[in-house]
Amino acid sequence: MATDFDVQQLRTTLAQAKEIIQQQQAALDHLSEPPNQLAVFARWFSETDRLAIVSAGGRDMRVPVAKDILPFVGQRVLLSPEGGAVIGLDEYPVHGAVVKFDHALDDGRLYVKTCTDEGIIVTKSRSLRGLEIKSGSSLMLDEKSGIAIEVISGPDETQDLMLEDVPDVSYSDIGGLDTQLQEIHDSIELPYLHADLFKKYHRRAPKGILLYGPPGCGKTLVAKAVANNLAKKSGREKAHFLNIKGPELLNKWVGETERSIREVFAKARELGSEGDPVIIFFDEMESMFRQRGAGISSDVESTIVPSLLAEMDGVEGLNNVIVIGASNRQDLIDPAILRPGRLDVKIMVGRPDSVAAYAILEKYLTDDLPYGEPISLGSVIDAMYAEEKDTEFLEVTYQNGQKETLHFKDFSSGAMIASIVDRAKTSAIKDELEEKGTGITLKHLLDAVAAEFKENEDLPNTSNPDDWAKISGRKGERIAHVRPLLREEDDKETKTIDPGMYL
Repeated sequence: MATDFDVQQLRTTLAQAKEIIQQQQAALDHLSEPPNQLAVFARWFSETDRLAIVSAGGRDMRVPVAKDILPFVGQRVLLSPEGGAVIGLDEYPVHGAVVKFDHALDDGRLYVKTCTDEGIIVTKSRSLRGLEIKSGSSLMLDEKSGIAIEVISGPDETQDLMLEDVPDVSYSDIGGLDTQLQEIHDSIELPYLHADLFKKYHRRAPKGILLYGPPGCGKTLVAKAVANNLAKKSGREKAHFLNIKGPELLNKWVGETERSIREVFAKARELGSEGDPVIIFFDEMESMFRQRGAGISSDVESTIVPSLLAEMDGVEGLNNVIVIGASNRQDLIDPAILRPGRLDVKIMVGRPDSVAAYAILEKYLTDDLPYGEPISLGSVIDAMYAEEKDTEFLEVTYQNGQKETLHFKDFSSGAMIASIVDRAKTSAIKDELEEKGTGITLKHLLDAVAAEFKENEDLPNTSNPDDWAKISGRKGERIAHVRPLLREEDDKETKTIDPGMYL
């Protein structure tokens, strides 16, 4: 016969079993529930009636919203199993396409561009309201609802092009280009520093200049000095230098190069709006903006050139922005870029004559260097610019049959003079290590002149002599043939120059 204790224990066991069965039934019911749908809240259809427009799988629906639920634009919401009402809130979407912001419309919507450069109109999510979105910013777009969710932070693609500090190069560091520097002062610095006077005389400031001439003659150095000098004279804290090398901007993907050009100018306008001077420097300009239809390269210039022209002629203007181009082959640049109103001023940076070479040499052979003897710089210049048999370099034959002998002086440049000084310094260091003497001597410099003559980097291109002549800065009659005049014995051993000849 069962006792009261047994009955009580049985009741407890049955209660526990019932509770377990109920929990399992609840779990089974939960797993058996139909799935809820997720949608993106687009806007209120009628806030008083609590009706909303949501986008579910790219399909817009008008549904009621449960009491006490207040979704924001762009937020994901939970729909009832039948999809007939908003019954809960979720987070913002975390996946989407990346687009580029172009500009905002008057009604607050955004005009953006896709990776294929297609323009589309989107709306802003609640998370973007109140934010200042800059042109060119990357946005994450929920494509199905057409709502821009967030600004994508990432590296500024133009940052690699912008030097953090303008190189500390001033006009006083540049020798032999006084005439060119005066032209630059008149065309760039005067309009910026005296904008009120230019406005008084209805004189439009030039948009840009082209520095052209043979390689190694200081075009890039001049561009850096312009930015530095503008910052100092204007009293601004800094100037900005966007250094654009043509090949770096080229991209094989359609539209990417054009987009890069737009971003460069957008960045320049943004910096210029703060009042600081901005230099956009296009080095090797002919590599990007070749003449359209020339057949020299692919047809990429048919879209790249108009992109540059549109930015320079744009209605937004280029306040405090100066475009400087540098090229060894200005004849290859599209003429539309070079016309007045774009690159207004063309400045030839040619090879230095003996006077200019003397000024350049003074910049490198400063008083704080160790010298083994007093040195006459004129002696070094005489060795470089002598027209003698030993300094003959090339024989040029023109198409009309005439011939001309070119000497070492015909290929001099600022870079070559710097190389001569560096060679002399290296020789002086080696002599000091070998205890042969201390300091730079005239012999070091003259030997360096001979070595530079021997290893002249401006070597002739005999396969296409006319192109070589244009790169070298020679104009006039077309060249049919060039012949090096280095003697066979010169090929075996570097010549030496007797210092006594130039004392």
